[in-house]
Amino acid sequence: MSKRNLDGKRVLLTGASSGIGWYLAQELVQAGASVVVTARRHERLKQLVETLPSGARCKAVAGDICDPAHRQSLVDESVKHLGGLDLLINNAGVGAIGSFQTASPERARKLFEINFFAAVELSRLALKHLQLGNQPAICLINSVLGYRGVPEKSEYCATKFALRGWSESLRIELKPVGIDVLSMAPSTTDSEFFQSLLDTRPGAQSRSLGKQSPRYVAKKIIQAIRKGRAETVLSFGGRFLVWGSRFCPRITEYILTKLN
Repeated sequence: MSKRNLDGKRVLLTGASSGIGWYLAQELVQAGASVVVTARRHERLKQLVETLPSGARCKAVAGDICDPAHRQSLVDESVKHLGGLDLLINNAGVGAIGSFQTASPERARKLFEINFFAAVELSRLALKHLQLGNQPAICLINSVLGYRGVPEKSEYCATKFALRGWSESLRIELKPVGIDVLSMAPSTTDSEFFQSLLDTRPGAQSRSLGKQSPRYVAKKIIQAIRKGRAETVLSFGGRFLVWGSRFCPRITEYILTKLN
């Protein structure tokens, strides 16, 4: 995959009201891109736009990414405002912590609707516009848990495995038409993500090998997009988990069982 210059690129970014998405918007604008950002919280998007430098090319479109009508209008508005589309960043997502056995039947479906189907269907709508773009790409903000399942997050892990499998297939499928498919795998990020977990008991904790700031993660994602890396695991702890699962699966599972 070729090097990608973000200056002048036309970008649609989901999940921009906080965390990684918030800082991705700032990094993209700083790199010279024109950006349409979306999330459910209109006021937060307004605040984001206000943090950007004067003259920044950024438009906010609030709405629910799980709503098919919003997805269609979002793509239409983005193409109209930007004059086309070069890069789609599917960042919107939600998590859940807790036993599968005691979870409501709706939890898995809600997680898949937000983390998987919303990204898949938005990408489908964007494809015909990306084909006309300059160095076009679909970038998926996945997770290290798309490589290794962990306890208390079974449904969340399943959505991330699905997203990774879909991206692998789509990457090969779209190669002949020149659209790159890039998958980013951050580890635990210190953001508002854990304040909006689905069907999760208050005070539930997420075990991890350390946290990264969303600003740091956003910078790493931008670097990987520029380099055109097909798959990028964004932390040492994440790479350790992936390597351990691949080369020492029994030991990794034993450690995860003990930690649980």
